[in-house]
Order: sequence, then structure tokens, then C-alpha cells
Amino acid sequence: MSGVRAEFVFERPAQCPVAASSAGADDSLRDISWASESDGTVTEQFRTASEPSETDAEAVFDYGTQQVYEFERDYDEPCICEYIEQALGPVADAHAVDGNLHVTLHASDVDGLRDLLGDLTDQFGTVRVEYLVQSRDSVAESRLVPVDLRRLTDRQQEVLDTAHEMGYFEYPRDSNASEVAAQLDIEPSTFTEHLNAAQSKLLDELLARG
Repeated sequence: MSGVRAEFVFERPAQCPVAASSAGADDSLRDISWASESDGTVTEQFRTASEPSETDAEAVFDYGTQQVYEFERDYDEPCICEYIEQALGPVADAHAVDGNLHVTLHASDVDGLRDLLGDLTDQFGTVRVEYLVQSRDSVAESRLVPVDLRRLTDRQQEVLDTAHEMGYFEYPRDSNASEVAAQLDIEPSTFTEHLNAAQSKLLDELLARG
């Protein structure tokens, strides 16, 4: 069957105390997990070598170089990871670094992932796709095809996102280069330059890994 593995990055989300605790920390906060309690609270744990700053977390286990911390919060609204689980399915991995929350998940198709991304942006603010791997249906196409968007600059990522949102890659196109460039407040030639550079990087990676 075909499927997609993706990593979403939420930029400094106000709804995530674990992400806030990772801002300025010397180490990432990993193995984030959560469990709802019968009294209406949620218990969260995470592992790190840095003492968290933005939560009332207490150390519950010592690995020597790293510790597991735990804190409780009210279950008033679902956090980002809980929202994803309710909307799509289990979260494969969640960790926080530099104030940002990274969430890895699997989906059966790209359309479901695209719809979720739109909902997440509406609910939690800036979200970007940092890594995407799509599997293939047939034996002949059974190799994974990874696309690492970290190769792109922030501007190249913005150009790709805006072009996609405005239907530039649709056939027939919903918008042309001049319209996308106007939305980005750049010249059409600059838009084309950024777009070509971004597509070249992604094609190079696909050909190298495919």
C-alpha cells in the first residue's frame, strides 16, 4: 500500500509548554509522551539533559547524563499532539528544540496529510513540513522516496508554499508567476529564480536517493 511519513515543525507554539521549555536549552527535549487522567488532568513526560525552564516539571528518573521530567496540565483543550491523534492517528515521535515542536506521523495518503496541515495552521499558527517520505504501491516502485526540505532556504520554502497554495502547480494553473510574485512582494524574475533553485535541490535529492 502507499503511505506517507512526515515531520511537521510548529514554530514556537504558545499551546506547548514543552516547546517553550526547549527555547534556549542546551539539549533537545525528547520522548515526549502524555496520558489523560480520570480527574481531568493530563500528565506529560519528556527526556532531556537540560533542566526545563517554562514548566513546573519535576525529575522522575535519572539516566545519568539525562533525566525524565514530568508535569501535569489541565485538559481544557487538546494540545498539538493530541489534536493530531484525534484528527489523523497516532504520533510516531514528538520532540522539542529551540522553542519549536517537531512531530512525526504517518498517513495513508497525501490528501489526508494536506488537509491536516491546513487545519493545524488554522489552529496553532506557523507550521512547516520539514521532511517527507512517500512509499510506493507496486514492487517495482517499492523504494522509499524521501524529500528533505531542510535543504531549502527559508525564502525558497516560502516561495514553494505560496506557489502551491495559489495553485501555481495545478493544470491548468490557478495563478501565474506574476500573481505569485505579487503575493510574495517580489519581482517575477526573483520568484522564478527562487523556484528553480528549490526545485533543483529537491530533484537532485530525489535522483540521488531514488
